[in-house]
Amino acid sequence: MPEYKQFPLADTAEGLTEADILDWKVKPGDEVTVNQIVVEVETAKAAVELPIPWAGVITELHVEPGQTVEVGTPILTVDVDPHGAGGGSAANGSAVAAASPEAASSDAAADSGDADEMKPLVGYGSKAASTKRRPRKAGVAAGANGSGANGAVAAEPVAPQSVAPQSVAPESAAAAPVAEPGSGAVAAAAGGYVPLAKPPVRKLAKDLGVDLRTLAGSGDGGVITREDVQRVVDQGGAPTGVGSNGVVPGGSVAPVDPSTRERRVPIKGVRKATAQAMVDSAFTAPHVTEFLTVDVTPMMDLRAKLRSSREFAGVKLTPLAFAAKAVCLAAKRTPEINSLWDGDTGEIVFKDYVHLGIAAATPRGLVVPKIRDADAMSLAELAGAIEELTATARDGKTTPADMLNGTFTITNVGVFGVDTGTPIINPGESAILAVGAIRDMPWVVDGELAVRKVMQLSLSFDHRVIDGQQGSEFLADVAPSWPTPPWPSPSSPRGNPTKKLPRAP
Repeated sequence: MPEYKQFPLADTAEGLTEADILDWKVKPGDEVTVNQIVVEVETAKAAVELPIPWAGVITELHVEPGQTVEVGTPILTVDVDPHGAGGGSAANGSAVAAASPEAASSDAAADSGDADEMKPLVGYGSKAASTKRRPRKAGVAAGANGSGANGAVAAEPVAPQSVAPQSVAPESAAAAPVAEPGSGAVAAAAGGYVPLAKPPVRKLAKDLGVDLRTLAGSGDGGVITREDVQRVVDQGGAPTGVGSNGVVPGGSVAPVDPSTRERRVPIKGVRKATAQAMVDSAFTAPHVTEFLTVDVTPMMDLRAKLRSSREFAGVKLTPLAFAAKAVCLAAKRTPEINSLWDGDTGEIVFKDYVHLGIAAATPRGLVVPKIRDADAMSLAELAGAIEELTATARDGKTTPADMLNGTFTITNVGVFGVDTGTPIINPGESAILAVGAIRDMPWVVDGELAVRKVMQLSLSFDHRVIDGQQGSEFLADVAPSWPTPPWPSPSSPRGNPTKKLPRAP
């Protein structure tokens, strides 16, 4: 007979407590295989695709796109034995009644012995007590799909003897509409209407408090678009209770006042995590920022030559790659820059490797993926790694693991035409370098005025770990490392970590 298992939202990175459902890759009735991607979620670190650890037939999706779900909450139910004795087939899998909560709980307990089988799965294997969940805000009622505050669908009461768990009520099966494939819609209650809309449109409607079931879609096949939702708001339409902008879903009708000329966007996902990290860093580590203006004309001339060489064929060689290489070299000579203040143990942890973070602006917000062991890479390898890293970040495919355990960060504000800034240190590190825009400026060369390529650098560092002398030496060491190959020779003070740099008078 059918065997039902519930798939919980796993902790896809250490310490996460919740995630937003972005898009379902399956719908009720679909057959799935082991490790098949079934859902895309957005955590506080990145967008992640989750595989399912069992093969079977999807019987129910418990959460709508755009909904925030706590780690450990069941998000779908799968029948892992759809063709067993008395079981239904894949064709009617979407109409199979969900097992009772007691049965689901017993299944979950029985599945606890499968931990070893699930360990290889991406994003699976969270410990039940590994995270402390924050209390949810009071007053959040069930959503349109009948889910509670934790995202789980409330089970319908089933008569103990009248209906078997695998049987289907004919009236309900006939009345339930079928969602279009790929629409991302979650099956509604029997007889309910499921509007056609993409996940971003559903999220927008939820934030603005617009009931999609009251709209007629203007898109192909009657699909509801963002313009349809916004038109209702602009015309002063009355939503059936406002969502994320302050009014409890399912509450009284709240008219929209277009004269306010304001938009409210919920703080969650990457933006929420970034804000918390920056506040923690700014009010924990005493920041000091130093600035240096650099003539990078020799570096730009070298870049033009290297781009035509065989070693750099097909590689996008940018000034950021030169900065990354210079940072790796200078960090070896000023190890405090690449260390960490551990207040819990009362120690300063020196890192003998450089996991270089590159701050990247993405549609989801600021992320800082890492280049592992960047200090062991050549200039060409660094340039290729930066190109791959930024492309992956823009596509939203950076994994949470790729953003952990950095030792130093570079932020390239010059790409936006900005000269400099005072960046905030990334948590878990002791310094960050901002690279500004390269501009043609007047510069004195050999006693004569000339037009040169000039850039500004700014270094923010944790004054608990790094003194002004060390920060200044590092910043001055980064700048002269750029102009000409080979990199500073061992015979020079800047090329030999054992030799001390001359102190400023």
